[in-house]
Amino acid sequence: MIVALPTRQGDIDDHFGHCDHYTLITVNEENKIVFSERMESPQGCGCKSDIAPILAERGVKVMLAGNMGQGALNILKKAGIEVIRGCSGPIDVVINKWLKGELKDNQITCDHHDCDHHDDEPGHSHLKPL
Repeated sequence: MIVALPTRQGDIDDHFGHCDHYTLITVNEENKIVFSERMESPQGCGCKSDIAPILAERGVKVMLAGNMGQGALNILKKAGIEVIRGCSGPIDVVINKWLKGELKDNQITCDHHDCDHHDDEPGHSHLKPL
């Protein structure tokens, strides 16, 4: 199985659609990491690109992500990719927590999305429960 982690400077990127690249980690039947590779993210906003079918074509079955909008979540699920949102920190820590069964989807999604601007206003959270 292949797990995708939206990555920026070795950490989970807070917004998968703007990540620097994806770290693709291959896990064997014994839940051991056997291979890791870097896959460049598309130019612009990944959530409006064709990244979901590309990831699915590469064999990705799970994405360990920070935040994403509902549209991106729907597209990934339609491509057969399970999404676990709410991940943060170094990718090696995140993948190991997932391998131990310690990660659950936080069911929080961005309530607005604009690929040119995705900053919070001071004191304003752009997250809401589903």
